[in-house]
Amino acid sequence: MKKMKILIIVTIVLGVLILKKEDKNMKKIEVGDAIPTINLKDENGVEVNINAIKKPLIIYFYPKDETPGCIKEACKFRDEFQRFTDLGVQVFGISGDSSASHKKFKEKYHLPFTLLADTNNEIRKKFGVPKSLLFLPGRVTYVVNKNGIVTYMFNSQFGAEKHIEKTLEFLNKNKADIN
Repeated sequence: MKKMKILIIVTIVLGVLILKKEDKNMKKIEVGDAIPTINLKDENGVEVNINAIKKPLIIYFYPKDETPGCIKEACKFRDEFQRFTDLGVQVFGISGDSSASHKKFKEKYHLPFTLLADTNNEIRKKFGVPKSLLFLPGRVTYVVNKNGIVTYMFNSQFGAEKHIEKTLEFLNKNKADIN
């Protein structure tokens, strides 16, 4: 029993050290930084080059389709979608799920925005989106101006609906910063 406890503790410590090393190797995108190149397939399997879109963007990273927090977040973006559209902002959701998973998720919840499949978590790593609780893919929302510069970011794993509230609050106060 004692050996088992020691093995569990050593495993946890090694896991934490590996994750810390991984985090140090990731560049974390901050306000004022240009976004990296983003070419991902959408829910229909069509490649989308986000950098070619010359308008303000919301790029939100979420953990997984069909999970409670992600459903709440996606539906809140859906419910407030017209407000984003009125501000001239295009919304993209990104997770590690496949295009097929995104298609089902989008259809089931009638989502009016594009979902992108980052199946290798390459873009998540380029942004430096941190993991939560050592293993959950992080939940971070970025506002990007028409020149591809991050003007705002909000990071909260468990405040899924706050992402929309805080982002709209920022957009309404800083309309000039996003154009």
